Amino acid sequence: MTTTNMKFTPLNLSRWIIWSVFALILIIAPLVFNTGAALSVLTQMGTIMIFGLSYNMLLGQGGMLSFGHAVYSGLGAFCAIHAINLASDGSVSIPITLIPLVGGFAGMLFGVLLGYVTTKRSGTTFAMITLGIVELVFACSLMFPEFFGGEGGVSANRVVGQAFLGITYGPQIQVYYLIAFWLFVSTIGMYAFTQTPLGRIINAVRDNPERVEFIGYNTHWVRYLTLILSAFFAGIAGGLSAISFEIVSAENVSALRSGAILLFTFIGGIGFFFGPMLGAVMGVFLTVLLSEFTKAWQLYLGAFFIVIVMYAPGGIASLLMLNLRLVKYGKFGRVWPSLAAVCAASLVAFCGVVIAIEMLYHLSLELVNGSEMRLFGLTVDTLAAPGWTVAAILFVLGCLGIHRTRPAFQQVWGEVNTEIQYIAGASS
Repeated sequence: MTTTNMKFTPLNLSRWIIWSVFALILIIAPLVFNTGAALSVLTQMGTIMIFGLSYNMLLGQGGMLSFGHAVYSGLGAFCAIHAINLASDGSVSIPITLIPLVGGFAGMLFGVLLGYVTTKRSGTTFAMITLGIVELVFACSLMFPEFFGGEGGVSANRVVGQAFLGITYGPQIQVYYLIAFWLFVSTIGMYAFTQTPLGRIINAVRDNPERVEFIGYNTHWVRYLTLILSAFFAGIAGGLSAISFEIVSAENVSALRSGAILLFTFIGGIGFFFGPMLGAVMGVFLTVLLSEFTKAWQLYLGAFFIVIVMYAPGGIASLLMLNLRLVKYGKFGRVWPSLAAVCAASLVAFCGVVIAIEMLYHLSLELVNGSEMRLFGLTVDTLAAPGWTVAAILFVLGCLGIHRTRPAFQQVWGEVNTEIQYIAGASS
């Protein structure tokens, strides 16, 4: 007679709530931001979120710093846009809805071909190999114009075949919901990967590869399989990018694109699953929206990245989670006055820096059109003393404010976190 052990697993209500809220946000976002420019920004955020999450499978979960992840998304994008053109010619019958899968499987194929070599080593050697791979592919994009389209790239028309239920993917709103659908599905898939044995063992490889080898696992194959899956989701992001922009060029497989996704992922927070999603939002804001208002957007992006590395190496997600931890234990009320004071002083200093930077850029690039410029709704003469004086005063006042308010913040921050550790230790 055999006995069966039954185990009851309670419903993880919080997880269902989080995923439901995520789906709801994706549904209502274009209803709130419904202009053409806003929809374009939302579609870019969606594709970069998938790209960033796929990159974090390597960096955050596997500890593999890659400078060439754009190879898989870019090659997936090229294959996807060729599939769109074949569908337009009637050579193949594939709906636009499934084109991201073409990019995904193409990215996986190239992951199989290139990943075996790149994952034979880890650490700095892996990073250097990936840098060499991306430069090699970028050079090939100019050597084989039949596939890569040369300097002009490959273009396509995403409106293919007969409309299905009124969906042609001509309007931007339809493209957004296609990207939102694949973003939701891909996010679920990549989160599910973190709960699998492979997802757990890649964390172990990241933390202690010697011990993983000692218990009998082949760390090379663990890294290799993880890269293949990461390349698949990167290819999906590339396919969605091809649909959204209707053009793919050599820039899609460049080191510049790989560096950008590295910055965005690190800014969001590589130690948290949702960190790259926050990084995608901030990255699009700094590169797309901010570039509409200032020519110094790259300077601000670099400065913001330096600040994150120095003061919040865990990314924006770590700052969010640390403050949510205070809220959970009812300690945020003691912290927020000093936190607000530090933030206010930092904002004053930042305004002074922004004024000086914008005036310098105007002197360097726009002086031929006159010395006056519009800044914060006011007309400022970049050759006159008042503008520079205001910038210097704001910067000095901000720095003095930070110097005065930071000790109090550091003290109360240390006290409440010590109390939380004591409470957590007593409860356990």
